[in-house]
Amino acid sequence: MAARVGYDGVEVMVWTDPVSQDEDAIAELSDHFGVPVTSVHAPTLLLTQRVWGKEPWPKVERAARMAKRLGARTVVVHPPFRWQKDYATGFEAGVRRIAQAEGVTLAVENMYPWRAGGREFAAYLPGWDPCELDYDALLLDVSHAATSGLSCLELAERMGDRLKHLHLTDGNGSPKDEHLLPGQGSQPVAELLAHLAARDWQGDACVEVTTRRSRGPDERRAALAAALAFAREHLRVGPQG
Repeated sequence: MAARVGYDGVEVMVWTDPVSQDEDAIAELSDHFGVPVTSVHAPTLLLTQRVWGKEPWPKVERAARMAKRLGARTVVVHPPFRWQKDYATGFEAGVRRIAQAEGVTLAVENMYPWRAGGREFAAYLPGWDPCELDYDALLLDVSHAATSGLSCLELAERMGDRLKHLHLTDGNGSPKDEHLLPGQGSQPVAELLAHLAARDWQGDACVEVTTRRSRGPDERRAALAAALAFAREHLRVGPQG
């Protein structure tokens, strides 16, 4: 799909799908379709707690090795959950250690407070806002910014030069983490991309949207093509026609 639509690369989400866990299979697919892997998302999500074992640090290390093997420069990492206290202890130093050891960028993603029944829960340690912590590289997810009630543009300004990776999407502030197509929510996504273009930003903008409502592959392809066109228009890169 990425090759047909014309994407420059893909981010591999290490998931329960066995192919996503197999770097040799991924390398073969990348070569076959001519689409490079530019980033790897470590399986540290709630739904991937048992992928590559239960211990989080070996997962991050393995994701970094996979990225290096595939020629990807970035590994996406979520902050630890609150119940992962051993993992959270020394998390900032651990991320830096693995990045230096493997020669890849470990970008820590902005998350959001969990909400239920009108209450707010701090689900992440050391915290859901990476701007406040000592990380060398940060990832800005626009949908997560919306869910946390923040402006993605203001968040990018706070991240400054530490912003190395972007999950390009949108949201309206729902607690469900919507991952809408860019331009379909209330976030200033066009302004964010213009801001990055003006800075001559050298990171990767990775489209991360849900296409579950698409009625088949044609609608899914059209949605992904629209997201790509939006990115290229506002970043002012790639074919504009």
